[in-house]
Amino acid sequence: MYEYITGTFHELAPAHLVLDSAGTGFFVNISLNTFSALSGKESGKIFLHQVVREDALLLFGFADKDERELFRQLITVSGIGANTARVMLSSLSPADIRKSIASGNVEVLKGVKGIGLKSAQRIIVDLRDKLGKTDGGGEIFAGADNTIREESLSALIMLGFSRNAVEKVINQLLNDGEVKTAEDLVKRALKKL
Repeated sequence: MYEYITGTFHELAPAHLVLDSAGTGFFVNISLNTFSALSGKESGKIFLHQVVREDALLLFGFADKDERELFRQLITVSGIGANTARVMLSSLSPADIRKSIASGNVEVLKGVKGIGLKSAQRIIVDLRDKLGKTDGGGEIFAGADNTIREESLSALIMLGFSRNAVEKVINQLLNDGEVKTAEDLVKRALKKL
């Protein structure tokens, strides 16, 4: 199995790149996250995952090991293939996927093309414990804080606040560690929004 390839980006598109390494052009499937990380660069290192099928040898490339590790964990879930995992990483950032899995947020995962209710639930059930044991850069909240966070997030979004603004405020308040209940968290968040 290949670990990485270093070379010149001969062609860089949102879904793939052609990397020239020692005179050989490698066609590598990439996510939008990797495309964004590589945009504007002419050369670099791509971390690889190789998929061998009866009819093809496919390379999936990532700008960093963290995204590749999440990709590898996603494809261990029954019904999630390499292309579906790539679509997930193109639709959501690795941190957002980890947060959604850790918090059991089925709706965010269902928002990805090709992921239905059962697939989203299966991803959460299969990966929640695995992602909780690794430090992949995503924030993973403790069980009690997780329930408080989700209830508060839901309430504030229903009140008309944007999800991004609400998440930032809630995360900041939970990190301060002074919040004990969802009601308290909502009250404090309202003061900051």
